[in-house]
Amino acid sequence: MEQIHEMADKLKLLSDYTRLTLLSLLKEREFCVCELVEILEISQPGVSQHLRKLKSHGLVKESKRGQWVYYSLNVDSLPYIKFVLDCTPDTRTILAALNKTELASQCK
Repeated sequence: MEQIHEMADKLKLLSDYTRLTLLSLLKEREFCVCELVEILEISQPGVSQHLRKLKSHGLVKESKRGQWVYYSLNVDSLPYIKFVLDCTPDTRTILAALNKTELASQCK
C-alpha cells in the first residue's frame, strides 16, 4: 500500500498545469530557471517553488554551473510518470501554444 500512496503523491504533482508543463519541457532537455520564467511568464519565485516541489518528490534534479542552476528530468525509475509524459506535447508544440514562436524556432 505504501507504493500506491507514493504513486498517488507523485501523480498529484502532475495535476497542476504549471508543474506538468515544466516536466513536459524537461523531457527533452534541461533548462535554467531564467529560461522557464521567460517561457511560462510567471515570476522567478513561482517557477522556483514549482521546481522545489518536483525536486522534493524526486521528479527533477538540479546541477549548478557557475551562478546558474539547471533542472532536468529524473523519472527513469518511475515508468508511470514517463508514460504520462510520453502523452504530453513536445517542447516546440508547447512553445508555439504559448506564443513563444521565437523560442520554438531555437528548439531542435
